[in-house]
Amino acid sequence: MKEDYQHYSDEELMIQLRDGDDGIMDFIMNKYKNLVRSKAKSMYILGADGDDLIQEGMIGLFKAVRDFDSGRDASFFTFADLCISRQIYTAVQASRRQKHIPLNTYISLYATAKEKSGQSEEDTALVDILALGSGQSPEEMVIDKENVEQLERTIEKELSSFEKQVLDLYLTGMSYTQIAKVLGRDEKSTDNALQRIKTKLRKAIYT
Repeated sequence: MKEDYQHYSDEELMIQLRDGDDGIMDFIMNKYKNLVRSKAKSMYILGADGDDLIQEGMIGLFKAVRDFDSGRDASFFTFADLCISRQIYTAVQASRRQKHIPLNTYISLYATAKEKSGQSEEDTALVDILALGSGQSPEEMVIDKENVEQLERTIEKELSSFEKQVLDLYLTGMSYTQIAKVLGRDEKSTDNALQRIKTKLRKAIYT
């Protein structure tokens, strides 16, 4: 029966599931498990157990199957991607509150994020972005222990709660458009927050 499901779009499968074909749930969960693993891996740098994040991602996928509305949502893939990301990030936040885990700035600085260039998106490390307009090349920047600690202090003291959330997700590789969807905010305010973050972090490094 699983082979039969492959001939249908996800949206068609959702309709069949609503009509009582329970086997579709297992098929979708298996089909999207690699997406869940990829999301969990990207958010692992924020501080949480990898297996726990995968479990949370599967919960998010289950919610996507349960709540998908073909008349409201653009596509099942887009909706599932959003539900998985939200579920995992919520778990990361809860884990960090319980364990008091700070943002691992040193690792995160070298994590790649999506930076728009014209009509395309390129993978760019935050350390490279911070170097822009500073008069220094990324190679000339020395992110030593002292600078990392300074960035930690800046993140804690200078960034608003919303800016910290934006930075968290940006460091997992999300674009500001994806971040806006996960946080339930509009794209303009998210992009503005990202620009403020870059300005504050540059200032922390170069002053």
